[in-house]
Amino acid sequence: MHRWQQLYDRAGASVLQPVRHALLDHHGLTLHIKRDDRLHAFISGNKWRKLKYVLRQALSERAAGLLSFGGAWSNHLHALAAAGQALGVPTAGIVRGEPEYAGNPTLSDARAWGMTLEFVDRQSYRRRHEADFLAGLAARHPGFYIIPEGGSCVLALPGVAELWRELPPCEELILPVASGGTLAGLLSARPGRTRVTGYAVLKGQGWLADTVHGLYAPAAHDPGWQLRLNHHGGGYAKCSPADRAAITELSEALAVPLEPVYSGKALLGLFRDIEAGHYAPGSRLIFLHTGGLQGARS
Repeated sequence: MHRWQQLYDRAGASVLQPVRHALLDHHGLTLHIKRDDRLHAFISGNKWRKLKYVLRQALSERAAGLLSFGGAWSNHLHALAAAGQALGVPTAGIVRGEPEYAGNPTLSDARAWGMTLEFVDRQSYRRRHEADFLAGLAARHPGFYIIPEGGSCVLALPGVAELWRELPPCEELILPVASGGTLAGLLSARPGRTRVTGYAVLKGQGWLADTVHGLYAPAAHDPGWQLRLNHHGGGYAKCSPADRAAITELSEALAVPLEPVYSGKALLGLFRDIEAGHYAPGSRLIFLHTGGLQGARS
């Protein structure tokens, strides 16, 4: 546990950065960006927060290792591998995709940090929640602590909820949403004055809200949040050349580094909604930059 405490005592400066843009002035809005991308060089952004108490639990159980799931460019697997190396704990990643992806920058980093990779086809990957599939993994990796995809589990929520202590009052907290754990964690401690808006970065129609409810059941009856489902750009990790150019332009205008999978896509969606008049004049907005800049290398 001492290693865990040392790791989490070394957090970087997640500053609240004010930004200016003509569109904000035109609509009478103020916007700050919560720079969680600066929390840690490799255990980035929301992964730093989501893994906090998951890692503590695994260490308290004296787990033989850490195992989780992700795609070939997974920020979560990248962060987990870095955390495992820092804690001296073996890691294993179940990767959706073909073995030739092992040489990409994300998985090369993970392997360099000691993570063993097992590639599975998409049909097998869909079984990652099934008891018999998980039992097979447990048999092949005895004593490993199994963490859901994206680190999204009930133990992830309190680490995310701690974010509220670092924020000033605001009308809207806005963030990208994929596996739903960060959104659920924020809702678990949402101040009544603040509405939370999640921009889905994948096709989440019909199931993403249910995923959030599954992680934090009271969210099903909480009117203080919403999902924006029309800014996914065609699906997870899909980004047209026009959108990629728009994200680059926005990054330069706001002086904030962005990638096109999570924060870049969600921030572009936010500015398109601002242009459409979706946010009330006079509102104070905070956008949560969830990190993952390593994914820009794709």
